[in-house]
Amino acid sequence: MGKKVKRGAALEHAIDVINGERQDAYGNPEQSFDVIAKFWTTYIQAKFPSTSMMFTPSDVAVMMALLKVAREVAGRGKLDNVVDLAGYAGLYGDMRYGVSDGD
Repeated sequence: MGKKVKRGAALEHAIDVINGERQDAYGNPEQSFDVIAKFWTTYIQAKFPSTSMMFTPSDVAVMMALLKVAREVAGRGKLDNVVDLAGYAGLYGDMRYGVSDGD
């Protein structure tokens, strides 16, 4: 176990990250995840021509969260994974349930 921090510190950090440095670096997550979803859809449909599967921006948030879980489970754990997991969960909730920037 790491050093003691106040409860919810990872969540607070995730909020800072998704509203600050990541947004500044990558832009609006809904737009970025939409582009990623289109790339993933194109890839899956090319690899499996019989599928009509299409990814959505909220699917991207879930799949990226699963990537962070996999890193933790694989023994490559670090706080950054947990912060990112919380951030992706928050973005998923915003996208899935209609919350957007500043609304």
